[in-house]
Amino acid sequence: MSFSVISKSKNAINIVFSNSKMIVFLEDGRELSIPLEWFPTLRKATSEQLNKWRFIGNGEGVHWDEIDEDISIENLLE
Repeated sequence: MSFSVISKSKNAINIVFSNSKMIVFLEDGRELSIPLEWFPTLRKATSEQLNKWRFIGNGEGVHWDEIDEDISIENLLE
């Protein structure tokens, strides 16, 4: 019997937004679709503010200076 080993990563490589969701692309190929309802600060932000994000660490988190919001990628995976 053989087993495949899947290499998982908790680091993001890109983020995009729809009207109601944040889509996080991980370096291992996974995509997370997260409702903006989970994050009131993001839900209230303008499209321009949402798109002014930067990674914390090596994609371990995301920060928005203008709206003072931080999100851990690891927490999104739990």
